[in-house]
Amino acid sequence: MAAVVLAAVTVAATAAGTIGAAGAALAATPGDGSPGRQARAWLPEPSGPYPIGTTALHLTDAGREDPWHPGQRRELMISLWYPTSHPAAAEDRAAYMEPAAGKHFDGPDGVGLLNYGTQPGRTDWSAIRTHARKDAPALTGGPRPVVLYSPGLGDPRTWGTALVEDLASRGYVVVTVDHTYEASEVAFPGGDLATSVLPGMLAQPGLDIGAVLRKAMDTRVADTRFVLDQLAALGGRPGLPAGVAGALDLGRIGMVGQSAGGFTALQTMHDDPRIAAGVNMDGQMHFPGPDGHTGVFLPSVAEDGLNRPFLLMGSGSGDSGSYRNQPGWNAVWQHSTGWHADVTLAGSRHGSYTDAQPLLPQLARQGVLGAERLRNDVGDIRPGRAELATRSYVASFFDRWLRGQDDHLLDGPSARFPEMAYER
Repeated sequence: MAAVVLAAVTVAATAAGTIGAAGAALAATPGDGSPGRQARAWLPEPSGPYPIGTTALHLTDAGREDPWHPGQRRELMISLWYPTSHPAAAEDRAAYMEPAAGKHFDGPDGVGLLNYGTQPGRTDWSAIRTHARKDAPALTGGPRPVVLYSPGLGDPRTWGTALVEDLASRGYVVVTVDHTYEASEVAFPGGDLATSVLPGMLAQPGLDIGAVLRKAMDTRVADTRFVLDQLAALGGRPGLPAGVAGALDLGRIGMVGQSAGGFTALQTMHDDPRIAAGVNMDGQMHFPGPDGHTGVFLPSVAEDGLNRPFLLMGSGSGDSGSYRNQPGWNAVWQHSTGWHADVTLAGSRHGSYTDAQPLLPQLARQGVLGAERLRNDVGDIRPGRAELATRSYVASFFDRWLRGQDDHLLDGPSARFPEMAYER
């Protein structure tokens, strides 16, 4: 990708905190592995008692023009992850990414390089396997609470699979959403691949970066609300795996996201009362001015606050940490009447709340990215501890507010997680 595009993406990431990279989308650090050798990596095992099924759906919003591609209807890909009685054997675990999507993610225009500094051509992302059985029937036993997952700006919906699988294994139905033409790539049935328009836009001289980010957020919220509408109509959708439509309890809906996805979770929660509780994992909640450097413009969720429960999860990145350090977080904190808490994971970085945390250390050991870049992405916290803390706090929050089951982890500082600072 041209250097000017990369520089523009870096400006946007640094100013708005919504690109999925830790700190910014920096150039790749050369690794020391042999060219052409494919690296391998594994996702951590889910911790819950249930085997997992997953199915992907192609949605078309006939009533909305695509904001990034005028003249065509808005199309999305989502995946549902849910408990099943049919565990996946090694050979039939669903792929982490579709082959065309994985190839683009790993290419010179993909966010593997731009957001995380992985060497192009070194990793077969589609060869990574999830723990879910593709198109498995849903486990019987009544409807289950639903959690939506939104990824960071530029990241695909797969980039939070470790957390998503863990929630599904604990008994949730989790719905992951790709934001087409903003995500690095979205693979559609039939072989079409929709790639991001952002690199080309950000290369334009004089571009109003703040306006682009506001457009992205408006689009994300509209996407999410459309997905909620479609979930209510799943019973009439042909070809859905058995029991999936009946597995969703749409009276108990939460949302979690990382970076721009965390912003999306709370902004959608503000705009749509169907979302009862939300988690923002390291997503700043303000917009910059046109130059991407100066100005602080608050969204409506920050100005109005929330009257339902939410959790802020900060990292050790320089522009993160306590809600007191971030204008958007501080505003939503001060204006909210619903239950809220703030936790910060010591030693972490922006990517620690994504699949960067379990996957990148494995790839770094195989020379796909360098040690300095790895620290910039995920910090120096041990990957297993970061993963355990993320899973535990997110599950504790949704158990409390969607299931009425309180393990009291969110009552205050915890001896189980001394690396997690707590504010209430």
